[in-house]
Amino acid sequence: MSKILTEVLQANQGYASTFTKGDLALPPARGFAILTCMDARLHPSKYAGLSEGDAHVIRNAGGRASDDAIRSLVISHKLLGTQEFFVIHHTDCGMQLFNNDIMGDLLSKSLDTASIDANGWHDNGKGPGSTDGKYTNWLTFKDNEQSVLEDVNRIRNHSLVPNYIPIYGFIYDVKTGKLVEVPAAMRAGSPN
Repeated sequence: MSKILTEVLQANQGYASTFTKGDLALPPARGFAILTCMDARLHPSKYAGLSEGDAHVIRNAGGRASDDAIRSLVISHKLLGTQEFFVIHHTDCGMQLFNNDIMGDLLSKSLDTASIDANGWHDNGKGPGSTDGKYTNWLTFKDNEQSVLEDVNRIRNHSLVPNYIPIYGFIYDVKTGKLVEVPAAMRAGSPN
C-alpha cells in the first residue's frame, strides 16, 4: 500500500468516526453551482463559504466549460434545482503554460510526467507515447479574463441552459485569496 493511500484511508477513518452529516438533502441547500479549476491551491468551500451540502462544485483542468462541465451544470439545475452558476478561473493557472501542440508532442514521446523550466517543457519518459493527444482539445488559454468570458458565453448560449439563470464570472487570486469580478463576463452572464 502506498504512503498516500495509507494517509488518505487513515484520514477517512478519523472523518467517518465523527461524521454527522448523513442526513443532508440531495439538492444543494444554497441552490447554486461553481465551475472551477482542479488546482490544489483552490479551496471552494473556503473561498465561497461553503459547508457540505451547500452547493455543487464542478472541477476540471482550467475550470473550463467543456461538454462534460455543461452536462453537470444542466443536471445541477434541471434535476437538483440550482438557480445560479459561478465560473471561477484563477491566477497562475497551469493551463496557461502550454497549448494543444505542446501537449500532443509531449504525449507522443511518452506518457510519463514531463517537466518545465526556463526553456519550456521537456519529456522525461522512456516511451512509448501515443499520438492520441494530438486529437484532443486541451482547452488551454493565454488570457484569463478572456477565458472566463468565453466560458460564461458558452454556458449562457447553450441550448440546454435556461436564459433566466445568472452566470457569474470571476478570477480567484491565488496570492490574496480574493475573487475578482470579470465585468464583461458578468454582463454576458446576466439573465435575459
